[in-house]
Formats: sequence, C-alpha cells, structure tokens
Amino acid sequence: MVTRELAASPVISEVVAVDGFPQAVERALAGLPEDRAKGRVVDLGKPGVLEELLREFDAAVAALPHSLSMAANEAAVAAGCHLIDLVGSKYEEKLRLHEPAQAAGVLLVTGCGVAPGIVNVLAARGIELLDEADEAIIYCGGLPRYPQPPLHYQIVFRFESVMGLYTRPASAVVDGEIVKLPPMAGLETVEFPEPVGVCEAAYSDAHSTAYTLRHKVRRLAEKTVRYPGHFQKMGVLAELGFLSEEPVEVDGQTVIPRRVAMAVLEPQLSGKSNEDVTVARVVVRGTKDGRPVEHEWTMVDLYDAVRGYTSMAKSTGFPAVIVTEWLAQGRLEERGFLAPEQLLVGSRFDPFVAQLRERGVVIDYVCREGRA
Repeated sequence: MVTRELAASPVISEVVAVDGFPQAVERALAGLPEDRAKGRVVDLGKPGVLEELLREFDAAVAALPHSLSMAANEAAVAAGCHLIDLVGSKYEEKLRLHEPAQAAGVLLVTGCGVAPGIVNVLAARGIELLDEADEAIIYCGGLPRYPQPPLHYQIVFRFESVMGLYTRPASAVVDGEIVKLPPMAGLETVEFPEPVGVCEAAYSDAHSTAYTLRHKVRRLAEKTVRYPGHFQKMGVLAELGFLSEEPVEVDGQTVIPRRVAMAVLEPQLSGKSNEDVTVARVVVRGTKDGRPVEHEWTMVDLYDAVRGYTSMAKSTGFPAVIVTEWLAQGRLEERGFLAPEQLLVGSRFDPFVAQLRERGVVIDYVCREGRA
C-alpha cells in the first residue's frame, strides 16, 4: 500500500520496494508502472546491507520486524538517509541517535503509523489545547469486521507485535513519572459506533508518548481494544505459561512455549475475510481559562473495497506516506530523532488530519466544556 501510494505521488520521483521475499516484492509492485516503481530482493538482516542500500536514497519508509528496527535507524544515520519508521519500540535506545542524526542532517521519525502514530498526535494536540492537562487516555485496536470464535480476533499485522501485548509490561505516566503496568491490566468496557459496538480495552505500551508528554500531563496511558472476552482467554494462556519464553523439555526436546503457542494460534487467527476495522479514541481532560474541558477524537475506519486496502494498512501506512511527501516538499525542516507528536502538532495538526481525511481516514472530534 505504501509503495503504491508513493509511486502515485507527484512529489516522489522513484520508489523501490525492498523485501527479503520475492513474493512480497511482487505484491508491492503489482499493477504499478516500471518507470515509477521498481523492486529488489535483499537480505536486510545481513551486516552492512541496510546501510549500503540506504545510501542510494533520500528517504525510506521502514515497515520491518521489530528486530530490524534499531538496525534500520542506525543505518539511516550512517547512510545520510531520512527514515520514517512504523515501529515505535525501544524508544530510549533509539533516542541516543538524536544528535548523530542531527549531525548527519537526517530526520528519523519513530512510530509513524496509527498506534503509535496518529493517536500520539491526537493526545499531544489535546494537551496543547489546554492550560493544564490532567489526563490523556488512548484507545486503539485492529479488529476483524466479522469476528470468529474463540478469540474474536484476526491478525492484521505482524504476529510478534500482537504477542508482545500479552506479555510485556506497559509504559504509562502517573504524576509525571513513567511507570510500568502489568500486561492486560486495567480492563474496561468501551463502546464505538456501528458496526463495532461494545468492546473491551486493557493497558498496552504508550511508546514515545510516555517520554515526550510526561511533563505536560499528570496521567497518560494507552489501551488496546478487543471484542469482549478476548483478554480473559489470553490471560488464561499467560497464567498457564503458554506465552512464556522460558524453555521447557517435551519428549526430550527443548521448546519455547510462546513459539509453540504462536504456531498453534496463527492459523486460527488468519481470519475468513480481509475486511477489518481499526478503532481509535483519544480523550484528554484538563482545564482551559479556569474551566474544565474534555477533548475527544474517535476513529472507526473500515476496509477499503475500492482500493483493496485493509483498514490497518490505511491507518498505518498513510501517516508515513504523508510525512514522506512533506519531507520531499521541504515542509519538515527538523532533523534528529523525533516522534510524530513532536512533528505534527501546532500549525501542522489541521493539515495532517485533513490529509488523512482526503485519503479516507476520517477522525471525528468533539470538545466538551464542564467535564474534566
């Protein structure tokens, strides 16, 4: 989807789709003119390959496994190539690249998708509109349009990222300090407009916002949305040790329970339809001119049958496409390692949301006074 959109952009001269699998490159290039988009099959895990590759380009969009994200950021600095990374993990480790990136004259944008990404920007905007911000709560989830039992979920992006939700402590902000919350804790009911309805949400990692917004809001947390009952079932698997990475012996062989669980679960979570829904809600409460105010943004994004884009592809890919185009147009002058909530607020917020709307990702907004 990102390849297709950038190849159609009037401000991009050439796009090269790179992957380790020939089939993935072929899918990315399907139907695109050869003078606008080309492909390469490259083993990006080999030492030095990423840097050598990035030296050829002005900017790159990294839709890579978490395990390659750090290497891609380091390679971009060494190669002098701007990088828009969809992965937002290991924020503290990557932050050390800020000054080297400035020295190299490049912009590294971390977590430039939907969550992290769009929701970060909405949270920062809500805080920006207040004199004092008390609370920012982020909800987001990728859901099947037609959920199937027993988990009522289907994989809409990398399974390794999904599994992290159930096993890793979640960063959040309490009284301006970064804290770690247990995975799947804080379960609550949340409701979205049709066709979604009643869901549940539990704590997940707040990524960069826990660091960039911690001194601007008293409490901040992010929650992942699923259909009712999902977290209880995954919680049972976690309690029984099926999501553990501690090796166990089975019939004389050493196995890792989490890998076995993933191998069993993945076929069951493939879904019977490409149709999906991405939901997001960001609620920011505080005061303005001495009065309590609540800002709320809600998104219910559906599968795009005309373009053949899943909702998750749209809501994750379009922020990266927009930022890439703005870089090409010279609209982003910052250099260094920055998060979307540091780049896309202030005077850039309305144009960013308008660009998403033009591309089919619509975010509704309401401001309520007298509520905090």
